[in-house]
Amino acid sequence: MTGPDPSATATTGAAISPTPAGTPVTLLIADDDEVTRSGLRTLLAAQPGIKVVGEAADGVEAVEQARRLRPDVVLMDVRMPRRNGIEATRQLLAESAEPPKVVVITTFENDDYVTAALSAGASGFVLKRLPVRQIAEAVRVVAAGEAILFPAALRRMVAARPLDSAAALPRAALTDREEEVLRWMATGLSNPEIAKSLTVSLETVKTHVGNVLAKLGAQNRTHAVVIAYESGLVVPGFAG
Repeated sequence: MTGPDPSATATTGAAISPTPAGTPVTLLIADDDEVTRSGLRTLLAAQPGIKVVGEAADGVEAVEQARRLRPDVVLMDVRMPRRNGIEATRQLLAESAEPPKVVVITTFENDDYVTAALSAGASGFVLKRLPVRQIAEAVRVVAAGEAILFPAALRRMVAARPLDSAAALPRAALTDREEEVLRWMATGLSNPEIAKSLTVSLETVKTHVGNVLAKLGAQNRTHAVVIAYESGLVVPGFAG
């Protein structure tokens, strides 16, 4: 895998140790290309804190394997036969009270499928050309409950193909503080970082984030940020 596009740097909002302690993150890899899938498995299995527990060659198999293996994270290609990654993500999140986190892996950051997968509930996306250590970091970050955001790439995707969820923000009637928290979320800041920026307690931020997700009907932080971009609440150049 070659180096990343500078514009595709992820904002994770979480500091990840290169040698995380404790139980490793269990990972299922879903990709219809056998060479890519095998390569990812070999490379990611060698990364600290990650245990690859299975593979899937299409969306149907991804759902079946996730049910059987109960991984923490599914690394999900979006363009697959029988069932694409969008539908597989939607099904995984709908059928379990504790579904795995989903990280979409794609060749092109402007893939229409990626934005749809984020709106379906994926926690973020990574590019196949990223160094494996960055893909591994994304897996660990998502497993820890954070989001993987590429703000510049998200803006481009949303500008090219707005989704219906753009209407969610006007209907949500967010308070001024909730809108402010959502803007900070869009920069990729974690809850502790938002609390520090706003000079409020961590519990207060968690309450605001929970209210934002509930009011927007968002699956997770990443979905909420997609809605913020689609609705124009967050504009190019916003950095807090």
